Amino acid sequence: MADEMVRRAQRFINTTYGDGVTLGVPKLAENGRTSWTVMYALTRALQYEMGIRALSDAFGPTTMSTIAEKYGKLDETTIPSAIFCRIIQSALYCKGYDGGEIDGKYNGRVAASVAKLHRDMGVDGIYPEGSLWPKTAKGLFNMDAYTTVSGGTETIRSIQQWMNGKYILRKDYFIIPCDGYFSRDVQKSMLLAIQYELGMADGVANGVFGPGTKNGLKAHTLSTGSSGTWVQLFSAAMIFNRRPDVSFTSNYTLTLADAVRSFQSFLKLSVNGTADFQTWASLLVSYGDDTRKGTAFDCADQVTAARAKSLYSAGYRLGGRYLTNVPGTTLDKVIKSGELRTMADAGISCFPIYQTFGDSSSYFSFFQGTADAFAATEAALGHGFKKGTRIYFAIDYDNTDEEITSHLIPHFKGINEGMAQAGRVYKVGIYATRNACSRVAAEGLASASFVSNMSAGYSGNLGFPMPANWAIDQIKTISVGSGDGRIEIDNDISSGLESGQNSYNTPPAKTDLDVAFDISWKDQLTREIQAYMRSIGIPEEGPPDSWLPTGKTKYTTSYCVTFMLNWDGLFTSLARILRMRKALIQVSAIWELRHHNITSIADLPLPKANDDFSDACVYEYYNDGNLPDWVTQFGNKITPFNDCSTGIGQIFGTRAIIARNYAVELGLLDETKHDPSKDADIWTVWEKLHFNQSYNIATVPYMHILHAHEYGLARPGLTSSDKDTEALLKYYQGNTPEAGQQAKLRMGLYRLIEDNYNSIFRKVENRGVDPRMG
Repeated sequence: MADEMVRRAQRFINTTYGDGVTLGVPKLAENGRTSWTVMYALTRALQYEMGIRALSDAFGPTTMSTIAEKYGKLDETTIPSAIFCRIIQSALYCKGYDGGEIDGKYNGRVAASVAKLHRDMGVDGIYPEGSLWPKTAKGLFNMDAYTTVSGGTETIRSIQQWMNGKYILRKDYFIIPCDGYFSRDVQKSMLLAIQYELGMADGVANGVFGPGTKNGLKAHTLSTGSSGTWVQLFSAAMIFNRRPDVSFTSNYTLTLADAVRSFQSFLKLSVNGTADFQTWASLLVSYGDDTRKGTAFDCADQVTAARAKSLYSAGYRLGGRYLTNVPGTTLDKVIKSGELRTMADAGISCFPIYQTFGDSSSYFSFFQGTADAFAATEAALGHGFKKGTRIYFAIDYDNTDEEITSHLIPHFKGINEGMAQAGRVYKVGIYATRNACSRVAAEGLASASFVSNMSAGYSGNLGFPMPANWAIDQIKTISVGSGDGRIEIDNDISSGLESGQNSYNTPPAKTDLDVAFDISWKDQLTREIQAYMRSIGIPEEGPPDSWLPTGKTKYTTSYCVTFMLNWDGLFTSLARILRMRKALIQVSAIWELRHHNITSIADLPLPKANDDFSDACVYEYYNDGNLPDWVTQFGNKITPFNDCSTGIGQIFGTRAIIARNYAVELGLLDETKHDPSKDADIWTVWEKLHFNQSYNIATVPYMHILHAHEYGLARPGLTSSDKDTEALLKYYQGNTPEAGQQAKLRMGLYRLIEDNYNSIFRKVENRGVDPRMG
């Protein structure tokens, strides 16, 4: 909500420094909303008025020391000018306090607001009057809140105020937020407070959990009957970690001891009810005591027989290994042939990890999650993991809370849908920060968490408790064994939730399975497909020559090829999991995509011949009112009906239900069956076919499997004859003479993709043949 006084503050900055040069920032938007941009501009204005010419967004040491040296404190007796005072007044308004009339007068209203600011900060015992001091001025010129924000608690806020009041006079301690929320700054300040209590001098205390802090804490075990500041700090750390039934207290009570035992049991520490070093460490940093002995590990290197012996001798019984390598990288971390058996023979179970390019938010989306689920399923089957194994999908970067909402939760929704479409062979786990693990689990999207606690500086680990469903706690990279038995691993703590696998199915033969498309051949493939389509009367854009002269199609040939390659991972995984030729799925999908008709309904004898129009009719049938633009564009011409072919593969909802139900009966899918005679079920499936590209693509092969069953053909496989393949391409469109003619044209496209590309890429993958040699 816009605030008029904030708008006036923005206008003051623009009027006074609005040339875009003086402060080195553009003019502010006069929208009445506080932001970092506004606070940075105010900070630069303050620096400029103090004579600092190397202006900076940061209210750092130079700014504070200049205030201290020039003025000591800022009030009606020291403010050097009216403009200087108006900067202070503007900052107060941007912080939510009364700044007077922004008239350059440090009057009683301004002083009263500064005094209130100090009370909210918890430093009024140190700074009882209405004068700003260097450290409180720094706190004024930022976006930190000093009142409880949404998601914060009054208890945490009272601790933040207590810490500010107790330690503000120490050199390296600065005002922390008093917003009731545990954050990175609060954690660092907690460590500083502990270091101060350990007797570390200013300049030595640094807020880092280093050797001096560790040694000091080992000498400060607390137990029932202990009292004083150390108990206050310990109870605060328990509260920061969101432990229930804990009060901020200076007395180590029986109630606190019980809460400590619960915490220790949860994290698999020694359960003794005392604030010993391991308990302190687990409260202060995500990895806790990184010298703890784990029974689980994960690693990127092959576990050979010698290494397995070293690991078992060191007490490890559970290891995490990677299902795949990351395309385009040189790191070879994938499980090797025979490795799982080697681990099992040594007494070590394995849990699988799936990770590709999961190091930034841009990778994660619903559709990528669906594709990853298929790829992970196919890879796990290829290694022989049995049904029910849990795969941990990795998020290997410091994600923000906003990114969890916008990218990661949708991604895991996609993973869960993809796992269902792939037959729900495996369970879903997550590898990520504490916050990401907890939030994804809260959505019911992961049954166990592998927590990246080793990354203690990640904001997703700072101030967040361990997920309730944690299975693996990753704490430190170490080396185990020597000589041939030496291996570098991440030492992990196991909660017992994850048992991994120690027996495996015989991996299926991979010799003739389709593989990923080599994208370097995209241009050539596009040219060849364009040439073939032109040869059968289908130009780069527009309809085939046999269509109406005014006809129009939605997508060009090159667009369809690009679409096919963008989804190559899903096409490949479907083909490998279902043991059929990828080209059969590709051709059925992109042929329909290329023929998506958007001819004007006025030019068509049958309105339903316009694919978008047909979709709109079905959408209105199930959604009376509040229709989207793509429906309402057809006005009153729509005649609602309950089903039509839709989406990439142009599949009817009723037929998709029948095909997917049949796949469930075959054990290829694990999902609730739908009733093709019920409108509610038709809509459920039709909506997904229309809006969810991966769902539509994944339904295409089940349509082929159904057609083979209905027409007495062998189920499509790796050795299907050309005759059967052409028949399946025909039945995809129907059992009519026209469908038969179209199937012959589709068969030409099938042969082009299969013979010129897919089969050659299989040779490259499986036999090391150069594709350029044919």
